[in-house]
Amino acid sequence: MPPATPAPPPTPPHASEATRLLCAGSYLDSAYRDRVIEELHLNEQRIVAPSLGLDAARVLAHALRARRLELAWAGAIVGLWVVGLLATDMLLAGYLLPGLMLALAAGVRGGDDNPPVARRLSAFVMRWLGRVVFAVFLVATVVLAFTGTDDDSSSSGTYDPTYGPYGPPEDSSGFGAFLKELLPGLSQLAGGDGTVHPLQAWLALVLFVAVALCTGAQRSQFARALDGELAPARFADAASDPAESAESRRFQRLKERIRLEQHKPLIMYQEAHPFCGAGAAYDTWVLAVELRSDESKKARPLSNRTVLDTIRPLLEGLRLPAEYAGEAVRDRLRWLEIDECVFLPAEGLARREEAPYDQSAFEAHRARAVEEGAEKRRHFLRVRVGGWEEELVVTVFVRVHTQGRMLMLEIAPHVLQPIRADFKDADRTAHRFRSNSALGQATWAVGQVPGSAIRSVVTLCQGAAHGWQSLTGGYGNALPEGPALSVRELGAAPSGSLFQQMDVDRYLRSVQDRIAHGVRTALAAHGYRTGEFVQKVVNISNGGVHIDSVKDSTFAVGANARAASTTQRGPDDDDHRG
Repeated sequence: MPPATPAPPPTPPHASEATRLLCAGSYLDSAYRDRVIEELHLNEQRIVAPSLGLDAARVLAHALRARRLELAWAGAIVGLWVVGLLATDMLLAGYLLPGLMLALAAGVRGGDDNPPVARRLSAFVMRWLGRVVFAVFLVATVVLAFTGTDDDSSSSGTYDPTYGPYGPPEDSSGFGAFLKELLPGLSQLAGGDGTVHPLQAWLALVLFVAVALCTGAQRSQFARALDGELAPARFADAASDPAESAESRRFQRLKERIRLEQHKPLIMYQEAHPFCGAGAAYDTWVLAVELRSDESKKARPLSNRTVLDTIRPLLEGLRLPAEYAGEAVRDRLRWLEIDECVFLPAEGLARREEAPYDQSAFEAHRARAVEEGAEKRRHFLRVRVGGWEEELVVTVFVRVHTQGRMLMLEIAPHVLQPIRADFKDADRTAHRFRSNSALGQATWAVGQVPGSAIRSVVTLCQGAAHGWQSLTGGYGNALPEGPALSVRELGAAPSGSLFQQMDVDRYLRSVQDRIAHGVRTALAAHGYRTGEFVQKVVNISNGGVHIDSVKDSTFAVGANARAASTTQRGPDDDDHRG
């Protein structure tokens, strides 16, 4: 059978699907976008977390672009509301009440996927109460616009404290009379003179149409971005991405710095989060065995480097497809990546640029760290599998240390779960908006009007706060720090599908088995016994605990088992052994 075709090169990080979806997420979720900007742009003294399978600089570029666009639209909407308030003699002030109620409803519910029932119920009541109040005000505005008059008579629209703007009605009771009296009363409460003309009602309706057009245009701009620079067919061309060409010197400087740091084998870490960027820890092993000589062989010294060099070719063998799998095999293990990395604490640096990322400095650290027991500086063999188009990343950190005739094996698997479901649905969301009917798009836009004023004011306040922090926080001259969070971890779902979980287990089982086999081979080749090591590996792999001896011990097995000692040894028991 002819040899299988070589595996195609993996997708570069800046063009990966994970990068694209996180860029799209910065337009969908303002909270995610703000945290990305805070970590990578505001706190410029922080070294970026390792970006496994993505380009954090490109995510930052789109986060900043999304914020600029949102601030521009928020400014336009707030401007419309200010002009409308002045043109309608504060008539629109009453409409801020339902907007505030809708904003409070969102705050009460919070951002959790499954908040407590009390919060959900309170948010539901406040949300619908805000909608009902807005609907009542809107109906009152329409009634005034179509039935009011500008005559100077008693029904001219001049507000009368007793009968309202239309003079003494023939029948002042009923819902119609309430609607006619509602708006003048709101105008007077907001500081107006209580006089409401039909022209003011028409101006209010024009304002609502203008705000709806703004929200619709903002959504259309996002849809065009998903169909343009963020489309799968065009995303690989980073040079034509408008977000990359931002003229801000600070952004261009940080972009180059992030791209220098994010994929280097030298990892500057924060003590509280040493594996930041790699995901959640998953079934960590720490195993220690005594190096006991095999009587049938001559024992030789065994270094850490020797063990790692024995493990590495076995791991590289996982890339080979099955002999009869055919040429089109697509197993992700064919793209398995193996390298060596050194962890260094970021504390002690005077400037971020002093981090020793050049190759000669890394080689010096690696040569010294590989044989160290160490505490702060640590050397690891890093094995990475990027599955599901880099959405599911499994990374296994392997560390071996021999000292005092003991061999310590540390295996620290970490898993980056797939991208959040709402980010993955960004293309579908944009397509649904683009392909919706004019009535559907108009209905969506009108639904955004009630809360538009409060949302826009909050957006502008957040933008002003970010600018103030940038100017006064002293971040540019702060001492360097390790990464506090990872933009990839921020955009990860809590868990993957069953298929993805099965792939995680398959990747980890394959890698861990090869690591254990390599350590056993190194032990045997250098004249040491392997039985104890094999026993402990089997027990740890099955979730058990290795017990060297059970003499004089009391133990129980099982979830509901109990054990108790029923006999005591007497002073002469040692002399009466059977």
